[in-house]
Amino acid sequence: MPLLVQARAAFRNQRWDAAYKAYAEAREHVVLTPEDLEAMSDAAWWIGLPEEASSLSEEVHRRCIEEGQPSLAAMAAMNIGLMAFLRGRMAVGSGWLSRARRLLDGVPHSVEHGYLRMIEAEDSLDAGDLDEALEGARELLALGRQHGDQTLQSMALVAEGTARVKEGQLSEGLALLDEAMLAVVAGEVRPEFAGNIYCRMMALCHDLLDLRRAREWTVATQRWCDTFSSAAMFTGICRLHRAQLLVAAGEWASAEAEARRLCNELIELNVAVVGEAWYQIAELARLRGDHAEADAAFRRAVGFGRDPQPGLALLWSADGRPREALAALTSSLSVAHSDPFRRARLLAVSVEVALEVGDAAVATDGADALSHIAQTWPTPGFRALAAHARGLALLAADDPAAAVIPLRNAVTWWRDMDAMLPAAMARVHMARACAASGDLRGARVEAEAAHAALSGMGAAHRALEGGDPAATGGLTRREVEVLAMVAEGATNRQVAAALAISQKTVARHLANIYLKLGVSTRTAAGAWAHRHGIRS
Repeated sequence: MPLLVQARAAFRNQRWDAAYKAYAEAREHVVLTPEDLEAMSDAAWWIGLPEEASSLSEEVHRRCIEEGQPSLAAMAAMNIGLMAFLRGRMAVGSGWLSRARRLLDGVPHSVEHGYLRMIEAEDSLDAGDLDEALEGARELLALGRQHGDQTLQSMALVAEGTARVKEGQLSEGLALLDEAMLAVVAGEVRPEFAGNIYCRMMALCHDLLDLRRAREWTVATQRWCDTFSSAAMFTGICRLHRAQLLVAAGEWASAEAEARRLCNELIELNVAVVGEAWYQIAELARLRGDHAEADAAFRRAVGFGRDPQPGLALLWSADGRPREALAALTSSLSVAHSDPFRRARLLAVSVEVALEVGDAAVATDGADALSHIAQTWPTPGFRALAAHARGLALLAADDPAAAVIPLRNAVTWWRDMDAMLPAAMARVHMARACAASGDLRGARVEAEAAHAALSGMGAAHRALEGGDPAATGGLTRREVEVLAMVAEGATNRQVAAALAISQKTVARHLANIYLKLGVSTRTAAGAWAHRHGIRS
């Protein structure tokens, strides 16, 4: 079989490595058509050769210009621009898209106009201009139907669905996105744009904490992806989303392996994905109590454009810098004022850190804001996050008995989503609430369940509570400081003044100390401290 025939057959069957090799060999003997060059470019991109892919598309662009085919030249320019954007080369990408618009200006409407409109609709979504995004989706759908292009029609569903969700029409928007995903897994969408649809869907599921939907579509898409002989880009993206789900599920060894692998495979292909992978690696190091490694990984994430918050704030809080962490979160919240999904994660952590510093007002405001988000977008994840935050705010307000109910609800809802890490952390706070309200038996049950779950994941339980992993008796650094002063006879008021925290926070720390040490009085805790050499 002639090489060119082999190459075209391999490309049609999405055997990217075989297609690229056959095209490369055929090119030594014949002049490839622009269509064959573009196919070779696509194959190069899929197997992880971005420079070669861009070079081939530039050759397609030149050939189409020379042959008087402005629409095809514009399509090549769009492909080059999108590849540049994915690689973090924003100015280059912008230049190529500007060229595509100029080439299509004045040309009768064609399918290429649809792809340009698709890019513009996505830009409107990212900029928060939902009216413009919806208008673009309508035009995109009309162009897709006019030209019989399923890819454009599916992208129109994604644009409209995403805009509807962001407007607060959750069910309607997600139904449109689910419909678009059906076309992806059925193989009806051009592979290079199927990846875009999947990424949009998964990003939205991640934003909404819709872990069930994310898990279902990840499994379905992976089955489709497994039919490819080689697809570095797409399998890498799937790997990232699997890693995010595995972190929540507590399967950390698998999550880290996935994240580290794609850091190597996609470093030249997609900077945003690599940045998110480094963020996940940093979070895993933080959860295990390896603060130096976490700090280094957060820095790597920043280098690829990933905002390190809220994970970095949790790291600072664990290092004994909760006020600095809260200030950073406040700054990030002001920047994210128009993005409720981004704010949700920042708010959840700000409530947690506010509890640590004893700022009941900040904790309550954060919980109120999260409740509003959960009412507008009532996903199971947002409901769990809001209940969790409400429980922490009540702890900060010195109402531990009331905190038990929302924390218990959070545990149930997290577990229903197989989100074992947040479920375990909610149990940590449940133990605190029970202890502070006098239910020492319930506190011990919750603490033991949390410890068993976190230990099974590989977490340093004490590190997650914000303390030194080497702290005596499992106490955090702050608890050691409080116990040392109490053992020397300091009152709660004196401890609060010395440590610049509220008396309510001192009382909460003492309740945790009693629970961990298995004592029930101030005198017994002081005696334990003297026996173990803890002094102020």
